[in-house]
Amino acid sequence: MASNNKLQGKDLINVGIFTAIYFVIVVAVAMLGFIPVFLPLLSVIAPVLGGIPCMLFLTKVKKPGMILIMSIIMGIMMILTGMGYYALLVGIVSGIVAELIYKSGNYASASKAVLTYGVFSIWIWGNYFLFYFNQEKFFAAKESFGQAYKDTILKIMPDWLFPVLLVSTFVFGIIGGLLGKKMLKKHFERAGLA
Repeated sequence: MASNNKLQGKDLINVGIFTAIYFVIVVAVAMLGFIPVFLPLLSVIAPVLGGIPCMLFLTKVKKPGMILIMSIIMGIMMILTGMGYYALLVGIVSGIVAELIYKSGNYASASKAVLTYGVFSIWIWGNYFLFYFNQEKFFAAKESFGQAYKDTILKIMPDWLFPVLLVSTFVFGIIGGLLGKKMLKKHFERAGLA
């Protein structure tokens, strides 16, 4: 019985495929960050657009570890793209909590899948830590953007926005999950999650 819970090649292939699709979406959305007003909106746009592939991914998840692996890979990819290690740390915590939520529904609850994706999405919030806790390093990587870019970001991202970004990432993760569930209704029915 215990061996049924072990991840197999097929499970890891699913993690790889869906992480790659999700990563492309996140990077495409992150490109909008070059326009200052879109930087705080990444906590809105990425969770909504990522909802469709991630909800499809959750129809394939029947064993513990798959969601956490996806969170860790996304965190590592953020390190490699110069966003710092905070997304990895936040992603490990949100990934473990997401795993526990989905497992509590025996990998067969559509409402738990939506909540799981909302919690999983919190890893995105980790990308804001560098700005709020080490602005010197944050702006050093964006020196070529000029002073106007820096001034605008400082104006539109005051300190009080940091916890708001956490809440918005989770809330829009739920919205993305509901959107994904609606668009993938047939897949959820086939997976016994409807």
